[in-house]
Amino acid sequence: MELLRQTFWLLWKDLLLELRRRESILAMFFFGTLLLFVFHFAFEIPAERAAEMAPGLLWLAFIFTGTLGLTQLFQAERENHCLEALLLGPMDRAGLYLAKVSFNLFLMLLVELTVFPLFWVLFNLAFWELLPSLFLVALLGTIGFCVLGTLFSAVTLKARARELLLPLILFPLMIPVILATVRGMEIVFRTGQFEEALPWLRLLLGFDVIFLTAGFLVFEWVIEA
Repeated sequence: MELLRQTFWLLWKDLLLELRRRESILAMFFFGTLLLFVFHFAFEIPAERAAEMAPGLLWLAFIFTGTLGLTQLFQAERENHCLEALLLGPMDRAGLYLAKVSFNLFLMLLVELTVFPLFWVLFNLAFWELLPSLFLVALLGTIGFCVLGTLFSAVTLKARARELLLPLILFPLMIPVILATVRGMEIVFRTGQFEEALPWLRLLLGFDVIFLTAGFLVFEWVIEA
């Protein structure tokens, strides 16, 4: 209960700062929207192949947008040595990790909910009846991205070129998440059968559990290194 209480107040602090500044959410929203427009005008997707190609382009936009948010994830703690003050306090380091994962997940889901309608308009895909299934696949993929991205955002926190280093070390490890999410969404788009995407969802769920547990256990040594 103490861990949950610490996580809640740290998450509440991040939400209040974001509500006051609106830097991350606005940057992520406009960047994701810009990417969709670029993909729309750069690729002429035939109608018969839209269900195959659109999920990859959509998830590519989410990945780049989420990486932009990860580079700013610990920005507030870097200012005025706030991170050192947090670490000096009697708090569980895992609470800070869970709070950052939850905050990043909140931002990404908010962006995804606003980008999905634009995606429907630009690519002319009728998927409203498939939206619950698509959102579940996207949710599991987003969780995997957040749990791993938050950990490596802390790993590169003190690096000089962290904006360049973070994608280089994160994207290779994200291949299972990207593959499973894109394949799961493509199956739902193409067939409309959620059951056929279950093997990919199991892969996503296993990835989420494994790396959330790993991040929970090693975050204390990562953040204090």
